[in-house]
Amino acid sequence: MIDQATPRVALIAGGAGGMGAAIAARLSSEGYAVAIADLESERLTATVDILTAGGGEALAVPLDMRRIGSCAAAVDAVLAWRGRLDVVVNSAGVWREGESVSMTEADWDIVFDVNLKGAFFLIQAAIPHLVAGACIVNIASDAGIVGNNGAAIYCASKGGLVLLTKALALELAPRQIRVNAVCPGDVATPMIEFQAERYGEGDPDGYKAKLLSNYPQRDAARFIKPEEIARMVAFLCEPDGAPITGAALSIDFGVTAGY
Repeated sequence: MIDQATPRVALIAGGAGGMGAAIAARLSSEGYAVAIADLESERLTATVDILTAGGGEALAVPLDMRRIGSCAAAVDAVLAWRGRLDVVVNSAGVWREGESVSMTEADWDIVFDVNLKGAFFLIQAAIPHLVAGACIVNIASDAGIVGNNGAAIYCASKGGLVLLTKALALELAPRQIRVNAVCPGDVATPMIEFQAERYGEGDPDGYKAKLLSNYPQRDAARFIKPEEIARMVAFLCEPDGAPITGAALSIDFGVTAGY
């Protein structure tokens, strides 16, 4: 647990969404002061209200990951609130799928702007304020480790995020700042529901069943719970986690382990 007299401060991009909200709840339960940054104002307010009602310290921070200035402003808001920043979690994400010949420049731009560009510039704004023992966790994907058929743009963005993580881990290691990536498989979040509704061709349940058919557990396969991702993130954020940096940790029921 964190010393409540001087709690560590975490900034969670995409903190009002499925995984982000679970990470915020987990870190708050462990004593962190949590700044929840998101574009969705109603969900953002609701998430902060839940945490503060439970006795946590939480701040709502408007954030548009597509805008560099918004990334810098989010960091400034956290510093104005608590005067320090110990943890940055990039959990905002956008999914697009389809044959590459059907993808548009708009598809490319929104996926890369949110999944990769925004992550980089949020970290860039945070770096000058991070001290020894701080950590950065990027939520990548199994699609950042192996190719997913029909999701070339998404795979490229998450693969880029994995290598960004490794490069930053080396760069920041002399300052004792750790940088890691968590690479989930399919998580039971609103993104899965969005995918199923938008790309399920009128059969969202069939779409989700097809995803689960790729899991080695077969009939016992299930989607990962957001809380399971949050548990790993909280572990990586522990101040004494010095040996773990530059890692891309799979949480995917073995989907990327091989055939």
